Amino acid sequence: MRIGQWLRVDRSDIMRANLSLLAGLLSLTATVVSDVTWPASTDELEEIMYQLYGFNARLFADNVTPCTKEASGPGRQNAAEWLRVAFHDMATANPYFGLGGIDSSLMFELNNGENTGPGHNTTLQTYANYLSSRSSMSDLIALGTYASVRSCGGPIIPIKGGRIDATSAGSPGVPQPQNAISIFISQFSRMGFTQTEMIQLTACGHTLGGVHSPEFPALVPPGSATNDEAALDTTPGAFDNNVVTEYLDGTTKNPLVVGPSVALKQNSDFVVFNSDNNATMQGLRDAAVFKSTCGTLFQRMIDIVPSGVTLSAAITPYTVKPVNMQLTLNTGGSTMLLTGYIRVRTTTLTQAISTVTLTYKNRNGASSCGGSCSTTAIVTGTTRGFDDSFEFFPISTSIPTATGISSFTVTVTLADGTTQTYDNNGNSYPISDAVFIQKPQSCLLQGTGALTVSALVRNDRTSLPVNVTVTYKTARTGIAAPKLNTASIALTKGNCVGAYTFYSTSYTITGGMSSLAKLDIVSGSGTDVVSDSFKAASDLAGTCATYSGSAACGSVTVSSVIPSSTLATVTTTSSIAPTATLEHKSKIGGYNLVSCWTEGTGVRALSGAAFAYDGTLGIKPIIGKYSFVGCWTEGTGVRALSASTYADDAMTLESCAAFCSAYKYFGTEYGRECYCGDTLAASSASAPVADCNMICAGSPLQYCGAGNRLELYSQQRGPIIQQAELDDILCDLIYVKHSATNHNIKFGAEGTGSRALAGAAYTNNTAMTLESCAAFCSNFKYFGTEYGQECYCGNTLSSSSAAAPLADCSMTCSGNPLEYCGAGNRLELYVNNASTSTGPTQPSNVGTAWTWYGCQTEATTGRALSSVSYAADTMTLESCASFCDGFDYFGVEYARECYCGNTFGAGSVNAPPSDCSMTCAANSNEYCGAGNRLSVYYKAQSKRRGY
Repeated sequence: MRIGQWLRVDRSDIMRANLSLLAGLLSLTATVVSDVTWPASTDELEEIMYQLYGFNARLFADNVTPCTKEASGPGRQNAAEWLRVAFHDMATANPYFGLGGIDSSLMFELNNGENTGPGHNTTLQTYANYLSSRSSMSDLIALGTYASVRSCGGPIIPIKGGRIDATSAGSPGVPQPQNAISIFISQFSRMGFTQTEMIQLTACGHTLGGVHSPEFPALVPPGSATNDEAALDTTPGAFDNNVVTEYLDGTTKNPLVVGPSVALKQNSDFVVFNSDNNATMQGLRDAAVFKSTCGTLFQRMIDIVPSGVTLSAAITPYTVKPVNMQLTLNTGGSTMLLTGYIRVRTTTLTQAISTVTLTYKNRNGASSCGGSCSTTAIVTGTTRGFDDSFEFFPISTSIPTATGISSFTVTVTLADGTTQTYDNNGNSYPISDAVFIQKPQSCLLQGTGALTVSALVRNDRTSLPVNVTVTYKTARTGIAAPKLNTASIALTKGNCVGAYTFYSTSYTITGGMSSLAKLDIVSGSGTDVVSDSFKAASDLAGTCATYSGSAACGSVTVSSVIPSSTLATVTTTSSIAPTATLEHKSKIGGYNLVSCWTEGTGVRALSGAAFAYDGTLGIKPIIGKYSFVGCWTEGTGVRALSASTYADDAMTLESCAAFCSAYKYFGTEYGRECYCGDTLAASSASAPVADCNMICAGSPLQYCGAGNRLELYSQQRGPIIQQAELDDILCDLIYVKHSATNHNIKFGAEGTGSRALAGAAYTNNTAMTLESCAAFCSNFKYFGTEYGQECYCGNTLSSSSAAAPLADCSMTCSGNPLEYCGAGNRLELYVNNASTSTGPTQPSNVGTAWTWYGCQTEATTGRALSSVSYAADTMTLESCASFCDGFDYFGVEYARECYCGNTFGAGSVNAPPSDCSMTCAANSNEYCGAGNRLSVYYKAQSKRRGY
């Protein structure tokens, strides 16, 4: 083991980041600290760094949250592995000559004998998911240091962007455990660290992790430590200075200080720590000094870069940031749709945000917009990082093509009516209508990589060249991270529609990772370049829609420019069969195969009530015929369940349930042990759910108890844990796609970004089959499987969902390798034409007093109904009606919010009934509004009064 090798540790207590709002520090009415001017080169890194959990989360820190998480297997604490990767990447640096540092050369050095163990490879593979032209592997290694240390309670490490990835291995030189102290001092001096800093950096790195027997059997004999890993201190799952205090107090069990390493002269921590007679270690005895020192040294470590690399300023979260802003030409060509989100940082706010208003200027910079120049939004979702919280406000407004758009400002209105306008440091937030991708008329066949790109160019720029730059990944043999490739393809001019002209081209993305590609539409060259950049290819449907309508430019036949497409004919045969038996099943029970189907635009293809777990680590409420009871202690001197038992290094909840199928209870313990019984020992008792924190040996997505703790399941309703406690744990450990936040088995519609099929839903990463999904969806007309392990049900298909080539549904089912279960953003869709299910409805009446009024928008500057309100997960139309009995109107919004009033606020208008598409939180058979949409009912006398 190398002196700087910061290794994996055993599981400890779950640590959660403290994300409570800091009341009283800042109000929007106070002086506003300037954000970096948007857009910035670090915008992608900023989102990866700060949007960790919740709506629009990037989920970068999932594998290191909590600090004790062992997503890669028992004994492999990912936080320690991430920190270890950064040191190993930096350790060969020579700043004097401008060589090495954080440059991701480690991915070429995994077989050089200095970088043993699987942790480097799996960490780099995780980072590779976030690799792009705007987030290098080197920057991600630095960001991983911040995430791992902060998740474990360590200091906040400032992160800068701009690192450039190496293209080959660097020089050797990672410190080795058998080195003499003179060699250690020389190696760290080469890196730019003094002897004192060498001691400090080693102690900081070794507060997490342990030494593993498979890599160092002489230091940790096989079987001598739990999971064959000897921890470096007694709290390997927390960033503290116990590695220092235990060493100084003589109580340490650090295998690099005591044990076999001494006789072998590989006790490298002792050699380093004692090199100045422990003077530096004494200075680290103070916990605050240790934490501060580590933060400073870690930042210096990750900021060591090769010559020629210029790092950005430290990345801080925007107060206000536009996210995913996009223009799309509407049918007919007279208007274009502006969509996206305004993200507002709420960390230091002392009161809630009421609304966010976007006010734009036309393409000439004036305030004449052919109508209103502003649009107002209310919150649609929240996200958080380790230390910050944010709210997202959806933008969707039509802009006349005759006047266009060039920039906008954002006004945030708080609950008390105070406002603050943000103008991007006096620049306004720029958005060009000169060129933009036309997503509905663009498409990607993920299976083959066949890409069709359609773009709109403003007519004053049609004499300039138009190109698309495709940035895509291809795998490299023996290298953890893929290669980034670029291709520039000229677009062909097509027909004119009003103020714009269509351009299009086709290209085949090679390498099998086409859905991960990014697209830049570029108009012009040299100093006259305008682009619509960094557009995700995964957002494109499998078939290109046909553009319809025309404007003043004359008759338009878009089909000559953009490939004409229609919904695929329903088929019951498969054109793909990778093996003789793997196929798209034509019939599952009463369901017939429809085709491969895309998700809807902003909604699920099948919309209704839903719950779904995202294949992430969490408590599993149902395992076959068993229901989760809670975390349970062993008995006093006896087993809680004593009828039958076995242990297995491939343990899962499903395998234990199958083994115990003849018994009432089963429980898993210590990650790999299974126990069965019909009764519980009298001395066994309920324990906090957080105590059951060891991951199953055979599944990184499940918990299997802990030491003296059973993950207990029952065929009958046994002792049930308090729901509030379960909700708290699930809220911390389970993050659900598309902003779903319900954690119990219940039905509740998902919001913006939800699926095309959103009836009942569930995920199983080990046992998903078409048959199990069909059985789960037996009360629905449609079912569809996606991503190999997700099942969705519904009675209707979203109107924005469309047929895709059957070849796109190319992922095999997690529980049957001979069946296909869709793919990313692709449903293996089945229909039961004999089904009589009609799905949720909007009742004409609620009780005898209330009558349907309509689907209504919120008011322009406040609530549509503002008298009184409440929110609850038990929301139904009936409960809201009862609450609003003394008022003339009631409205239900976002499935769980109830509002009452006698008049509508200014700007609240009627919307299409289909907009109110979210089912009630406690009644999946009724609709309860949607985001910015209320299902409104009135009393007969109120409408006669003309309200």
